[in-house]
Amino acid sequence: MMSEETVTATLLLSCPDQRGLVARIAHFIFERGGNILDLDEHVDANEGLFFLRVTWDMQDFSLAGGKVPAAFQPLADEFQAEWMINLTSIHNRRRLAIFVSKYDHCLQEILWRHGLGEFDADLALIVSNHPDLKPLADLHHVPFHVFTINKDNKLEQEQQEISLLKQENIDTVILARYMQVLSSRFVGEYPNRIINIHHSFLPAFMGGNPYKQAHERGVKIIGATSHYVTDNLDEGPIIEQDIIRISHKDCLADLIRKGRDLERMVLARALRLHLQDRILVYGNKTVVFE
Repeated sequence: MMSEETVTATLLLSCPDQRGLVARIAHFIFERGGNILDLDEHVDANEGLFFLRVTWDMQDFSLAGGKVPAAFQPLADEFQAEWMINLTSIHNRRRLAIFVSKYDHCLQEILWRHGLGEFDADLALIVSNHPDLKPLADLHHVPFHVFTINKDNKLEQEQQEISLLKQENIDTVILARYMQVLSSRFVGEYPNRIINIHHSFLPAFMGGNPYKQAHERGVKIIGATSHYVTDNLDEGPIIEQDIIRISHKDCLADLIRKGRDLERMVLARALRLHLQDRILVYGNKTVVFE
């Protein structure tokens, strides 16, 4: 019987579609004493791909948590699968870092929800390129680190940030309106573990000043998009989106005000989905098991 510290295991898997996949995976769990808590699957008929998320109770599982991936490997090889198994442990929670500049609404939302216990993770630190939001971090007792960035020291400062993140065993980075473009090196350190909020309904109005672009275009709907960060600016796999209607009566300030509400909610939902292992990335798309 495995250690009581590991509570659940979650498998995320994608592979070519074929008969008997769910039954085979369920049997793998059953024959080792696991109890399935949640199972969701999807078939992309056009691509011929199968996607699955399954979580099971590890209390009576016959394998220790660290041995589960090796035991599942032969089955994954047979399926030609891309997969990962995440183990939830009482004493080994994920550690988060928030990157922020001067806008505080997304940071406020995450701090508030974290205080309520909505995120099963530890908020380890906040990083900023400005000192403005330190009082907010202090109020919530979260360490606040300032790395002033300009065109001459950007790569050097990023290396200092990466060193800090590794020192603190950071698992996930949240860009809560962090107004800096991360280098390829930084992104490469945390593939599919950097979550950004973009203040438009991507792929519309990429880059800077999307609300200004939307106002000038006269759109009737604006949105917000949370996505994983890749080397291609604002083009990473989309996790969550939402929209709100606007009218000709709304000025640019109205769009910004309405957009703030969308941004904070969309980023919070995306973070929750990520921490619950409900996102399966394939190519530049995601399957989100809600």
